[in-house]
Amino acid sequence: MQNIGTRNPATTPTHCPYCALQCGMNLTPVEGGTVEVSERTDFPVNRGALCGKGRTAAAVLAPGARLTSPLVRSGDGALVPAGWDEALDRIAGNLERTRARYGADALGVFGGGGLTNEKAYALGKFARVVLGTSQIDYNGRFCMSSAAAAGTRAFGLDRGLPFPLEDVPRTGCVILVGSNPAETMPPSLRYFTELRENGGTLIVVDPRRTRTAEQADLHLAPRPGTDLALALGMLHLVVAEGRVDEEYVEERTSGWEEARAAAMAHWPEYVERITGVSVPELREAVRLFCAPEAAMVLTARGPEQQAKGTDTVGAWINLCLATGRAGRPLSGYGCLTGQGNGQGGREHGQKADQLPGYRKLTDPAARRHVAEVWGVDPDALPGPGRSAYELLDALGTDVRSLLVMGSNPVVSAPRAAHVEGRLRSLDFLAVCDVVLSETAELADVVLPVTQWAEETGTTTSLEGRVLLRRRAITPPDGVRGDLEVLHGLAGRLGVEKGFPTDPEEVFEELRRASAGGPADYSGIDYRRLAEENGVFWPCPAQPAADDTHTAATGTGPGPGRDTRTGTGTATGSGSTGTDSDSDADVGTGLRAAPHPGTPRLFLDRFATDDGRARFVPVTHRPSAEEPDDEYPVLLTTGRVVSQYQSGAQTRRVAELNAAAPGPFVELHPRLAARLGAAEGDPLAVVSRRGRAVAPARITTGIRPDTVFMPFHWPGEGRANTLTNPALDPTSRMPEFKVCAVRVETVTS
Repeated sequence: MQNIGTRNPATTPTHCPYCALQCGMNLTPVEGGTVEVSERTDFPVNRGALCGKGRTAAAVLAPGARLTSPLVRSGDGALVPAGWDEALDRIAGNLERTRARYGADALGVFGGGGLTNEKAYALGKFARVVLGTSQIDYNGRFCMSSAAAAGTRAFGLDRGLPFPLEDVPRTGCVILVGSNPAETMPPSLRYFTELRENGGTLIVVDPRRTRTAEQADLHLAPRPGTDLALALGMLHLVVAEGRVDEEYVEERTSGWEEARAAAMAHWPEYVERITGVSVPELREAVRLFCAPEAAMVLTARGPEQQAKGTDTVGAWINLCLATGRAGRPLSGYGCLTGQGNGQGGREHGQKADQLPGYRKLTDPAARRHVAEVWGVDPDALPGPGRSAYELLDALGTDVRSLLVMGSNPVVSAPRAAHVEGRLRSLDFLAVCDVVLSETAELADVVLPVTQWAEETGTTTSLEGRVLLRRRAITPPDGVRGDLEVLHGLAGRLGVEKGFPTDPEEVFEELRRASAGGPADYSGIDYRRLAEENGVFWPCPAQPAADDTHTAATGTGPGPGRDTRTGTGTATGSGSTGTDSDSDADVGTGLRAAPHPGTPRLFLDRFATDDGRARFVPVTHRPSAEEPDDEYPVLLTTGRVVSQYQSGAQTRRVAELNAAAPGPFVELHPRLAARLGAAEGDPLAVVSRRGRAVAPARITTGIRPDTVFMPFHWPGEGRANTLTNPALDPTSRMPEFKVCAVRVETVTS
């Protein structure tokens, strides 16, 4: 295979290791085995801009910040350095003994949304082919699974954004629900700034007046857990004010009457009582959204991380469908994915119920296709396993040994103290990570693995753009790639072939496994990714012109469509309604030009059997845990600009720690006055699951009935000690974003 990563030894163009923007950056090797990060202006998403996390990403490459040797648990309980053979032998031996004693499903695998597509694919294959276990899921279940479930239910396909970010400034109005990109993905804020500069309007829905909300034309601050009611109240007004796009609803949707009836039960005054958003504000939001020709709704974790997250996102999708704002140029519903490869990470097999190509594990045809690529009997593939929290909750009982790759659930999981206890109860725990995370500290074996600058591989951004990260430097002695880890373990467990260490070889197999699936990557290769700055999926391998594969799989190009604007007159053959161009020589049997990829989905038809989007009737229901006399306040959680996810890497960067040194409790002055708390005073936040302590941060930018805590830190300030693991019945997403707490002052 060609070594794309070393074609330019001086400066290597690549992408950031953090969020799903996957900002372009250049890396230049410097003394000490690390790199210098510089701007890369040719990548269209960030156009050279980088946030503080991206600028300082190289700091985690330094030897003092990261692991450089395997660690094993000694007889006295300490983690001590060991050789790779000893560490891999110990992992393989323990996994084999667990399987022999308890069966294959006593083995668990927990992956991460930061793994490259190649590693996510190989990890899913390893679990199902080598271990034979159904017990695999990943932390991306905690990211956008509710949006994925709602999007699939409505449109027949889940891709975070069905259009590129470049469309956002060109639409007329954006409703941004439960998202704070000014802090979570700062380079994206320019798209919303440009939207307003172009005459568009921005509506932000958030119980806090965040840095993003300060940029909005209208800020709606609902009570946490009531986003579903808010969306239904807006849809009620759309109907009552005669703003439904009746022609669109008739031609391109189904299920409207049932959804309409459900929405009409949520009259404005009722919604005001539930949400705290006034009727005039509701009416203004509807007016702003419906006034322009095109508009969008973008959601993030706020509405999604709820025990009713799938229905909540579904209500916002219903609003888009009723007003004709989906599957049209510069309009639609989209989800702002959080983790760096949150999109690709769930498409290719590390999710409990999915096979590569976003195929369903329960689909016999999907099982046959993937099994053929893998060279195994379809009947040998295990069925769906437990979702992420359910898997963690089963540790030490049904699941006795666990392999963790690229995740830190001790900090990131809901009801984290309980999860930490389950991890401690395991017979055996192995962790692959770049740093000694809080989860790795509990492990029996820790394997030091390569980071983004030390490896080549692909990721899929929040736009559905598949990207190539390139290796810029050689990893330190003692560090190996995750693919090498899986290769070594597979061989020790009796599977000598099928787990190559070359990422491009793995991607070539991934292409075959994904072919014909909803997330079809078969027309993408490393050369194209390097030359084209990424390719949007679906991108099937272009068949011969007389081949029926394109029409049958529903991912073929729609002729005559302008890929820049999504306009055109011809109807595409693909069920996704792509906006691609085709140079096929129809009737000659000649091979067509390569499929150009699909920047914009659904412009001709949706990815459902009949091509129509589906309304789903939903109604408001309370959160899993409402305030009461004992726990009278609502807690919501989120991120701050200078830390990322569980903080395992960013907490090792001095510049980022200086900007965000630790947790805090954000509360309104009225609540602070009732408590007798001043700025900086230690506060205890107590839920039914535990207690966290952090200093007070007093601001009028939060509702008086709500407190906020960031979730990046372990220890006594760990926000996820408090959060509720109540699960959405469809997506199995825990209710991170709302739980009942009481707040107390702490006396020394």
